Amino acid sequence: MMADPQPLPGQTISVVYEPTYILTPAENEKFYPAKAKNIADEVLRNELDKQVDQKWIEDWLEFGDDFEILSKEVADKVKKEIKERLNLPRYKLVVQVTIGQMKDQGAAISSRCMWEPSTDSYASASFKNEHIWCSAIIFGVYTD
Repeated sequence: MMADPQPLPGQTISVVYEPTYILTPAENEKFYPAKAKNIADEVLRNELDKQVDQKWIEDWLEFGDDFEILSKEVADKVKKEIKERLNLPRYKLVVQVTIGQMKDQGAAISSRCMWEPSTDSYASASFKNEHIWCSAIIFGVYTD
């Protein structure tokens, strides 16, 4: 019977790890657009309904940077909430938020992506009140 070989004095042992490629997510780790949309709707409602008032709208032209900062904060909050509530360990989340003023005009927002349809998807949520409209698009892209 042979004993386990031990390193000689002064020798180091190198541990080699094999790659852990997982080409498809487990069922409980998939990006489900309906769940992401519900979370995004809730965040948009909570963040925008209480924060934007007539004073913000009057200062829109002078202080446009406030809305840039607000859209970034809302996008970060949507991303954070989705990551916390959904189990998506190998997904890259990209959130795009657009905020506009209600002025009897139309807007169209579109995007194009190359992805794997069996694992990647997107969700969109919107919010509007008498002052503003907001569109949020959440892309969930699986990374192996």
